[in-house]
Amino acid sequence: MVPESAPPGVALATDLYQLTMGAAYAALDMSGRATFSLFVRRLPANRSFLVVAGLSEALARLGALRFSPRELAYLRTLPQIRPDFVDRLADFRFRGDVWAVPEGRVVLADEPILEVQAPILEAQLAETVLVNALHFPTSVATKAARCVIAAPGRTLVDFGLRRTPGIDAGLSVARSCYMAGFAATSNLMAGQRLGIPVSGTVAHSFIEAFPSELEGFRAFASVYPGPVTLLIDTYDTLRGAEHAVEIALELRTRGGRVGAVRIDSGDLAALSVGVRRILDAAGLRDVQIIASGGLDEFELAKLAAAGARIDAYGVGTRVGTAADAPALDMAYKLVEYDGVPRLKLSEGKRTLVGAKQVWRRRGADGRFAGDVIAGRDEAAPGPDWEPLLEPVMRSGEVLVDPELAAIRSCHRAEMAGLPEPLLRLEGPGDYPVELSPGLAVRQAAAEAATRGREGL
Repeated sequence: MVPESAPPGVALATDLYQLTMGAAYAALDMSGRATFSLFVRRLPANRSFLVVAGLSEALARLGALRFSPRELAYLRTLPQIRPDFVDRLADFRFRGDVWAVPEGRVVLADEPILEVQAPILEAQLAETVLVNALHFPTSVATKAARCVIAAPGRTLVDFGLRRTPGIDAGLSVARSCYMAGFAATSNLMAGQRLGIPVSGTVAHSFIEAFPSELEGFRAFASVYPGPVTLLIDTYDTLRGAEHAVEIALELRTRGGRVGAVRIDSGDLAALSVGVRRILDAAGLRDVQIIASGGLDEFELAKLAAAGARIDAYGVGTRVGTAADAPALDMAYKLVEYDGVPRLKLSEGKRTLVGAKQVWRRRGADGRFAGDVIAGRDEAAPGPDWEPLLEPVMRSGEVLVDPELAAIRSCHRAEMAGLPEPLLRLEGPGDYPVELSPGLAVRQAAAEAATRGREGL
């Protein structure tokens, strides 16, 4: 049964060479079981960890990985693909097994995020849809998590939809941000489909449409159920704060209230201090200050260091596009075929052989103290180590379907376990990741055998 969330036509959301390889495997009667590992080789600059996201979508896509008659008709027009292979694809289904790190958890370079075990044709045709499903959400979730680190105790709202690379990407951004600890999104589709709280009031155009800022505030306050948020930087922020005070006092006489004011431009730190002074002087200590405009973790940290009096942030473009690190060195590589370890020896692109597990231990303080990448058939390194990868699909059937709220809770617990070096926003954090003795021996043997075979 195809999951309801599965996108239509997913089978052709792939690269041509997946099908040319598949046709070759079929023609050569290569049907042995393969293991492919999906991982990130190197972390981007100023990244010390990655937050896994996109797994639910990845599994839905595997469940939908089949070819419609219309798609098959198109493939028959391509001279690069053998016609007999196209006929075979009419019955194609993914019936393999998948192990993966649950969404919301943290991984480091070279640690497998997901591994597929299936006949080689099925495992090969899974590559593009899996990498595509995991890459963007993981990039965004990681940046969103760093924003939460940079603004402890502050409310964060996703404002990114307008500049994400497409509507589907906007949904992915809202989901990844909420998973990583954001409180809400401006994206109504994400609210309706994913159950994420929504937030938003007016743009500057609304204020500009009235004869004056004060009249614009008064008009909005007269029709909005409340508590009202007033955008105060259309003309002059401090004057806007004074107008907000006037509206707040008027509303108070009618049983309403101004809940917050928002600043979207200028020196946010200095302006927030000035606005806070104006609000407090009027007895409006309960009115919050919201800031937005080109923010990410680096700007949030600067605002905190500057003593900004800001209670909540709207974070948009830079998180929604993972602006400083939009691409991860994410790879999906064959690591075993027909029971034999397989690997690359290319400089800077070495792969670790076989099906694997990542074991993590915590120190006496409850924080992560080190990881070991091991063969999946190896025992835990010790009694206090926990495995990261778990079975999520067996014989093509999805085994897990966690609610977004549960993923969010998992991520919150995960972040509480990060050691201080991984919480730094700049520079790589020092954290030990080692190979188990057993995997090290297998790796060395596989490399030696490959070098001998290739005469290297």
